[in-house]
Amino acid sequence: MTVNTPLCFRGKKILAPMVRVGTLPMRLLALDYGADIVYCEELIDIKMLQCKRVINVLETVDFIAPNERVVFRTCERERHHVVFQMGSADAERALAVAKLVESDVAGIDINMGCPKEYSTKASMGAALLSDPDKIESILTTLVKGICKPVTCKIRILPSVEDTVNLVKRIEKTGIAAIAVHGRKKEERPQHPVHCDVIKAISEAVSIPVIANGGSHDFIKEYTDIETFQKATAASSVMIARAAMWNPSIFRKEGLFPLKEVMQDYIKYAVRYDNHYTNTKYCLCQMLREQLETTQGKKLHAAQSTQEICEAFEMADFYEETTAIFEAKKTSSETETQDEDDQMEDPDVIKMAVRFDKREYPPQITPKMYLLEWCRKEKHPQPVYETVQRPLDRLFCSVVTVAEQKYRSTLWDKSKKLAEQAAAIVCLRTLGVPEGKLCEGETHLINKRKREDRECLNNRDHGEDLSEPSHKKANFIAETSDMNVAKM
Repeated sequence: MTVNTPLCFRGKKILAPMVRVGTLPMRLLALDYGADIVYCEELIDIKMLQCKRVINVLETVDFIAPNERVVFRTCERERHHVVFQMGSADAERALAVAKLVESDVAGIDINMGCPKEYSTKASMGAALLSDPDKIESILTTLVKGICKPVTCKIRILPSVEDTVNLVKRIEKTGIAAIAVHGRKKEERPQHPVHCDVIKAISEAVSIPVIANGGSHDFIKEYTDIETFQKATAASSVMIARAAMWNPSIFRKEGLFPLKEVMQDYIKYAVRYDNHYTNTKYCLCQMLREQLETTQGKKLHAAQSTQEICEAFEMADFYEETTAIFEAKKTSSETETQDEDDQMEDPDVIKMAVRFDKREYPPQITPKMYLLEWCRKEKHPQPVYETVQRPLDRLFCSVVTVAEQKYRSTLWDKSKKLAEQAAAIVCLRTLGVPEGKLCEGETHLINKRKREDRECLNNRDHGEDLSEPSHKKANFIAETSDMNVAKM
């Protein structure tokens, strides 16, 4: 497939992928200071495939996990510069993730260098280095399957010859560039970087080679980047720890004072609603030996983004920025509500309610009560129609009972919660108990208790529970009916 992006990997200064560090604020700051390309932290394929893509009122594109945690956040500012690094050991999963994020990033990278157990035990990271067939399968599948450039990041093998042979095989897959961390998988930052091996690779292949691993031995300021590049004969240089300590390492004019850098970082963290624990971690990496100072202790004690801002004399910035964010959020919600109102069926009975399972006994829900009431009144079972709002991916459900429709005006984060809320509106309109703990024991709860006691009695009397009794068969049938109602 033809690569239709201007991203080039020759003569570039690149922010390396770093777990917990390479989130949006750090990537944007590196770009501001002069980085040409920024890699995100490694994100695991299986986790990404569980995510839904959402456009945030922050003007970001978010990939959100089922638990509502933001797994990957990006924005237009970096779209032509950010490379999405993935942890994967499966070609088809890797392709599925690449297709999921392809329109929001400039390139896709496969991590083949992480030596940590959490990566290698799943046959990812450096574990791939011993399985060249799998490497070839993953990279070839990606190159053929997407329009954006594909890269990979490796560590060196025990011998120079084996490393060069592996890289030549990787080159044949059609990838756009290869990043080489000049250490073996068992070596750590305190071990010298093997510039000679990176140089041998650079001279053996025609694709761009990106040298990585020079922070400890070479790179202390901007001019050192060129020194490392010459020592490795590489096309480009990728910087990890030196950029983590002070991302202004990318400035041709020289390093900014650390305090100024940290304040710039905090501004991005606040503007893009970065989780305070991640913000705090990155700032601690910058402070390093200054963690025992007064400011360092304040940072260490901070338990929110607001407290972090206060520690850096940025309380006013926090208040102003969060006020703007809340105004945007309110405006967006109002616009969405107006659209909902325009589309609203005037015959639907509405209430502003949510389902909170803490208010109900275990295994008892409003949907069960509504189904029971319909049976008692000889009505058809409830019918639920659920829709998802494209703006924020929230759900709303309408339940039809006896030809009347009911819904909650509040949108929920899951289909199940939306249906329970609709059932509550119906039950409250009808004046029928909904099963809340404060209502005391009702017929349905007592019925459940009797069934549980019968089950225990049957077990005590040695009944073979694998052969359902007449009562158990009825209970199974009722349960099946309830499951149909939940569809």
